[in-house]
Amino acid sequence: MMSLIRFCYIIYFSDSFTCIKCPWDMWPNPEKSSCLPKPIEYLSYEEPLGTTLACTSTISSLVPVIILKVFVQFEATPIVKANNFFLSCLLLLSLSFCFLCSLMFIGFPKPENCLVRQVAFGMVFSLCISCILAKTIMVVFAFMATKPGSNLKKWTCPWVSYLIISICLLLQFILCITWLSLDPPFLEQNIETQPRLIILQCNEGSPTAFWCMLGYLGLLATISFVVAFLARRLPDSFNEAKYITFSMLAFLSVWVSYIPASLSSQGKYTVAMEVFAILASSWAIVVCIFVPKCFIILFRPSMNSREYVMKKART
Repeated sequence: MMSLIRFCYIIYFSDSFTCIKCPWDMWPNPEKSSCLPKPIEYLSYEEPLGTTLACTSTISSLVPVIILKVFVQFEATPIVKANNFFLSCLLLLSLSFCFLCSLMFIGFPKPENCLVRQVAFGMVFSLCISCILAKTIMVVFAFMATKPGSNLKKWTCPWVSYLIISICLLLQFILCITWLSLDPPFLEQNIETQPRLIILQCNEGSPTAFWCMLGYLGLLATISFVVAFLARRLPDSFNEAKYITFSMLAFLSVWVSYIPASLSSQGKYTVAMEVFAILASSWAIVVCIFVPKCFIILFRPSMNSREYVMKKART
């Protein structure tokens, strides 16, 4: 850290030509007569911004759990059956963890937090997006398997969706392990961005690995968006491809906007921007995919019946 010092702070004493340099973690007072400790900055739970983000993350994490309880209670209804109950439950659990992982970015940045927070974020979101990708692919397979002479019926088995999720997670896991092995994140005391402050922040170690991890999430979301967009008009009573299309479009919009915002912000506001992106992208998935289903289940039970499904199929 001493090698990063590029400033010389001189203190003049009365009736003396002697001067000294302030240490790297101190700053001269306005009279240049003494050295004062530099304030330490990080995204704290005590400040309004940190408190707001932390409360939002905690409350938001309960929403997928509540939706999961609704799905379990109405497991036997057509809308829940048609949308792959197991994948929906796994997706809801991963969304709850997505909201909670943003808490790792708030508070005093400990070395162990710096080491695992981006990896946890990457793995949890990979699970979330891979579940959406598996749901989208299964919708396409299920429709194509109904065509006469189709050999795709064997691809509609649950093990196919498990395989898709496992492969997506494995690739992200390999990327994260490589990152931690070669150039892991570490705690850094930044005195160059704002010389009058000591900014406690997590240095990502390898920026290339960080952007590769984020880019992989973008790749999964893009594939899900393209597949869902192509399948949005498939004839199905509860075809969720169009909802997945909107959710992935919102997800990609949030993270594309995050890139210039994070590069233009400094200090704790860079961390706040990432927390906001995590919360916004998670809410986009919850609102676009699950809110319409919950509305039908709770407020339009007549649409969630076998009779309605058969009538719509005949129409």
